[in-house]
Amino acid sequence: MKKVVIFGSTGMTGLCAVEAAVKKGISVRAFVRDPAKLPENLKNQVEIFQGNVLEPDSVADAVEGMDGVVIALGTNNVLDPTSDMSEGTKNIIDAMRAKNVKVVSACLSAFLFYEPSKVPPRFVDLNEDHKRMYEALSESPLDYILVFPPHIANEPSREIQVEVNAKSSPGRSISKWDLGAFLVDSLSEPKYYKAVIGIANKA
Repeated sequence: MKKVVIFGSTGMTGLCAVEAAVKKGISVRAFVRDPAKLPENLKNQVEIFQGNVLEPDSVADAVEGMDGVVIALGTNNVLDPTSDMSEGTKNIIDAMRAKNVKVVSACLSAFLFYEPSKVPPRFVDLNEDHKRMYEALSESPLDYILVFPPHIANEPSREIQVEVNAKSSPGRSISKWDLGAFLVDSLSEPKYYKAVIGIANKA
């Protein structure tokens, strides 16, 4: 995995994925709507690609020539109904198929493990869009890695627990640094392909 494009590069998890990839010596294309949101220390270490995930042409250009893709799309804590994440994901899938890029990791949500009636009401709309992302990826022919994190914590990295084809979350929270690093590291690990991944920091 030499070249990776990261969608959602300026979000909490996306930024951590960018840093993890740079540390690994991977060539990073950071897909951003607003380049000003990328920290100064990263600007000269990545290729900044300005675009909008809802515009298929800019997504296709961003995927061109890459070995892998990380999807870390978010809503900046806005919990209103949206289809932006799933529509963006569909554009990414189409671009990957057109450009013959096979491997993608995607940050979804541990609420997808829950019965719909058990999802906290304020997260229902967001979870519906994560569900649409999940369906689009799992129905695709790609080597997808579907990561279902619990609460994403602004805490230092520590030991993690990973479950392949998990049915529930292995813990209550995950450091944003560990989640970002896993989204990058998993691209090179075929044991995670075409699987739902439960991940958490060890208690």
